[in-house]
Amino acid sequence: MRAVAAVPALFIALLFGWPLVELVRRAADDGTGLRVSELLARTGGWDLLWITLAQAAVSAVLAVLVAAPIVWLLATVQLPGSALLRIIVTVPFVLPTVVVGVAFRALLTGPLSFLGIDGGWAAIILAHIFLNVAVVVRVVTAAWQQVDPRTVEASRTLGATASRAFVDVVMPRIVPAIAASAALVFLFCSTSYGVVVILGNGTARTLETEIYQQAVGYFRIPEAVTLSMLQIAVVACALLLARIVGGRSTVSGPMAVGRAHHRRPRGFAWVAVVTILVWIAVWQLLPLAALLVRSVRPDGRRWTVDGYRALTDATYGDSAFVAMKYSLTSGLAAMVISVIVGSLIALSVTRGGGWPAQIAALIAVLPLGVSAVTLGFGYLLVVSKLPAELAQSPLVIPAVQALLAIPVVAGIMIPALNQVPPRLRDAARTLGAGPLRVIVSVDFRLTIRSLCAAAGFAFVMAIGEFGATRFLASADTTTLPVLIGSLMGRPGQDNLATAMAASVLLVAASATIIALIELLGGGATQTRTASPPAAPKLTSEKAED
Repeated sequence: MRAVAAVPALFIALLFGWPLVELVRRAADDGTGLRVSELLARTGGWDLLWITLAQAAVSAVLAVLVAAPIVWLLATVQLPGSALLRIIVTVPFVLPTVVVGVAFRALLTGPLSFLGIDGGWAAIILAHIFLNVAVVVRVVTAAWQQVDPRTVEASRTLGATASRAFVDVVMPRIVPAIAASAALVFLFCSTSYGVVVILGNGTARTLETEIYQQAVGYFRIPEAVTLSMLQIAVVACALLLARIVGGRSTVSGPMAVGRAHHRRPRGFAWVAVVTILVWIAVWQLLPLAALLVRSVRPDGRRWTVDGYRALTDATYGDSAFVAMKYSLTSGLAAMVISVIVGSLIALSVTRGGGWPAQIAALIAVLPLGVSAVTLGFGYLLVVSKLPAELAQSPLVIPAVQALLAIPVVAGIMIPALNQVPPRLRDAARTLGAGPLRVIVSVDFRLTIRSLCAAAGFAFVMAIGEFGATRFLASADTTTLPVLIGSLMGRPGQDNLATAMAASVLLVAASATIIALIELLGGGATQTRTASPPAAPKLTSEKAED
């Protein structure tokens, strides 16, 4: 197993370490003679840092508040169709951020146009809430369901009211999960890119967007490198904070559905239930509904399917249909790579791989500590030095996408493999099965649902990746999210309609996969580690991008 652990460790170290080393090298040898403080001053780096942190903090607090009633509903109320509710809550979290930006553009310039918000920080924060409610719901709901209901009943028996029992018994046990989920939302929002690009109206800027602008827009490599270093420091601090406050809390794949706390609503309780269902519809469904309507009514007056027809139009280059096919192809390749590498990590950790396995597990979570834009910029510097045959390889983009999905696969498979009884492996070996046969016939056979869930989440993450892919995409390797971002930057109703229609396709694909994972994955375990763990703590429970 030590040899098995070396393969994924080398893969991740190469694909993750190489671009970061190149960034650091360029930062140390930028050729300008300017100090870091001067480079930050030229780009307004410190102002961008505080803006990035402030909007992330506001988004995190508001996401917790919006998620609170949904947590109560899913953690305590027994309802028919709860699986559908879990799907509705989860889908926004795995949507490409550029699609979320397009959806809120459709919502704020359509049904909510009377608010006078067509972009800017208000729109960005609303979109961040929509994206990250699932993080809070899954982490806190899982923690709530671990509270022993007998302690609540004992409190009630001693005369405590329902609210007093919640404050004294339940709340202390879920506060760490609330803090962990808030820290995670802060992390995700501080590295948000697609949402800011689409809704920022060219005026809202963060560290993420400025890195891209300096590197690609102005080709000021030293400034971009300096901002990337600052971004890495910010993300590292956010990861450390999430780890400290969250312990082993996680964002899981199929949502935990323990019934110990669930009760059927009666009487006036139905008022609260219906109110929360409306609340879920407003926050989780209204933006997607607005996107769907806008895709067939782009000008707000006439109904048309021209946007969908334009998906095959190649007048100005490859069509959206071609981009979709490439997205699916690269997504499948990334899924295969991430499943193989993530499964090798999980096997080495759970089968006694020793310190090489611990190192491999630690390396696996490192990509969570660097933003996709920073990673994409590093790859841009690396690819520029490679021979044309390698730089134009069709595996470059899938490899980068896989790098971001490997922690998800490992996070799902480690706890699943830990649940396989060792005696079954011993029995298989006694009957003459070799090591590979034991892994296939025992380990993977008993964890097939978790493996399918891991593959599904890896695929969704790959087809929706925008930040890093935007740096690497060329004319014949344009993914659908990158094309959508490009269309949204062009004037004209035709481009808008095509972007909306393409976004609907991505929503449908993501929703279908999440529905299959929730409905068929049953006992499959985690997806993303909520508190990016130290090596072996890629485990955790279930809870999510």
